[in-house]
Amino acid sequence: MTKKALISGITGQDGSYLAEHLLAAGYEVHGIIRRSSSFNTARIDPLYRDPHDEAAKLFLHFGDMSDGTGLRRIVASVQPDEIYNLAAQSHVRVSFDQPEYTADIVATGTLRLLEVVRDYARDAGKSVRMYNASSSEMFGASPPPQGEDTPFHPRSPYAVSKAAAYWYCVNYRESYDLHISNGILFNHESPRRGETFVTRKITRALARIKLGLQETLFLGNLDAKRDWGFAGDYVVAMHRMLQQDTPDDYVIATGEARSVRDFLTRAAAHLDMDWEACVQMDPRYLRPAEVDALCGDASKARKVLAWEPTVDFDGLVGMMVEHDLELARRELTLRNAGHDVSGSEHG
Repeated sequence: MTKKALISGITGQDGSYLAEHLLAAGYEVHGIIRRSSSFNTARIDPLYRDPHDEAAKLFLHFGDMSDGTGLRRIVASVQPDEIYNLAAQSHVRVSFDQPEYTADIVATGTLRLLEVVRDYARDAGKSVRMYNASSSEMFGASPPPQGEDTPFHPRSPYAVSKAAAYWYCVNYRESYDLHISNGILFNHESPRRGETFVTRKITRALARIKLGLQETLFLGNLDAKRDWGFAGDYVVAMHRMLQQDTPDDYVIATGEARSVRDFLTRAAAHLDMDWEACVQMDPRYLRPAEVDALCGDASKARKVLAWEPTVDFDGLVGMMVEHDLELARRELTLRNAGHDVSGSEHG
């Protein structure tokens, strides 16, 4: 029998890589997408086929983490074997501006889904396994290295909401004997990363500056250190967690911390640029409460899941820079041909 997977947040960076991975493994994949007046499926468009096509294996459903009734109907219709909860308001800085919305989607949204899973497992008499996307931001002010036993000290509404979601999942696992695993993922990036996140903001802007399409890159704290890996590697760990006989919680990380300055320096070197000539500091990008250093200890995942990252820091930065340099070249070609590209969004 073909396994069915349901992914919330399928249109995001992680959702698109996970959908690819599961389709390659022979799954039928279902994704929850938010209704929008404009298309927001660019990351998964290459995977999508008309549902009338008998070979179609990817199906999309309108839903939202704020709508428990809608989630219930989707789960009842799809009858998934595995659920991957990746949906979130995932921008840490924005969570300070939208704390209530962040809490509703990230924390209470997860609780809504857990209630659906609990009732579905009971009423349908069918076992369903659930993965919940936790975050290294939950560790916050706790000093590195951070592992599964490190105390949480969240420093943003996003991190607080992720910590609440984490404990909701642990509670439901222990209370109702459900197969629920939390993946505490440290920062993971890719060419599909949103342009408002600092890594993609850097590679996108430097590529445009290199080609004369932009003059200045504005950034916040350059000294914050993060453990950066490749998103395509991290979704493999998500899948492996749900293949274990016993549910558990795992840190997924490379074990190496680099500063934002390090990322900026490496990206600029790849483009043969002096970043100090084009980068300016803007206090608007500083957080009210900063997280100084995150570096994960993924020894448990290495041992139990046999998981290892395959892309190192230099490879990740180079991958992102090359992708954004190609985008900048296309933009320059269009501009030189007289096309107006002023409506494009850039970091």
